[in-house]
Amino acid sequence: MNKKYVLQEFMNLDYSDELLTEEEREGNRSGTHLIVAGKIQAAGKKNGNGRIYPKPILEREMKNYEKLVREGRAIGELDHPDSSVVNLQNASHNITEDSSVVELKNASHLVTEVWWNGDDVMGKMKILETPAGKIAKQLVEGGVQLGISSRGLGSTRQEGQTTMVEDDFQLLCFDLVSEPSTTGAYLVAEGQIKTHLTKSDRINRALNDILGDD
Repeated sequence: MNKKYVLQEFMNLDYSDELLTEEEREGNRSGTHLIVAGKIQAAGKKNGNGRIYPKPILEREMKNYEKLVREGRAIGELDHPDSSVVNLQNASHNITEDSSVVELKNASHLVTEVWWNGDDVMGKMKILETPAGKIAKQLVEGGVQLGISSRGLGSTRQEGQTTMVEDDFQLLCFDLVSEPSTTGAYLVAEGQIKTHLTKSDRINRALNDILGDD
């Protein structure tokens, strides 16, 4: 069995107004809300951590992630959790088989839209009126350059100087971070792995795997 790692990938978020509607831009100017948008992941190219996400794998995971976006559950944190355990007590939304409680104490933003632009995954995020969200808003308004970092779980294989992400990769969320992680990956024990996927989410993932691109 391949060892599974928590994989984190950092990208600068350029806060591109061109990706926002006029209504969203006006809301940002008036302080009604804060919505940011930009590139949040990329397929088929080596990233800063020396890893490549094959496009078919990332397409599959984004298709699964879009279900969370449609249901208003694609929430992320301000900075990654300290623990290497993938459970949502430290993440943005905590939905497990044993509990229907949604843990929002670290949530800072809601991903409201995702789409592809060539090999790049683009995203739009609304900063929430939560304690972490208010900190994120103050940082952005103060001129601090935040980045977006995907967080997922999976194994990798080495091909020369390149690390390829394997087919068992599972995208968890996108976090707002102040700086890139040093290694971007750490090992987790199989018994420690918990995710926020509900039974419905797992069924959706299985159907997407069966149907493929159909």
